[in-house]
Amino acid sequence: MTKKIDDPNHATNPAIGVEEVTPSDDTDLSNRDCRALYVGTTGNVKVKLVTGENITFVNVPSGMILPVMVKRVFSTGTVASDIVALY
Repeated sequence: MTKKIDDPNHATNPAIGVEEVTPSDDTDLSNRDCRALYVGTTGNVKVKLVTGENITFVNVPSGMILPVMVKRVFSTGTVASDIVALY
């Protein structure tokens, strides 16, 4: 039997909100930390994780959902576009 998770903010639940991302080296995402990123156009994506670590995902294919909790998408180091934050 699978245990149901009732918390809508639990990371494994489907997104309940979205936001188009404008990459920035200085500004965090406007709503809150997101649960995943959708990448519409292929390229590198540099992010700050909710843990504070910075990482660059290299050559992310278009249509990919990165299942990482992110607080910022950097403009420097991000070549991918059409990025959407999933909340």
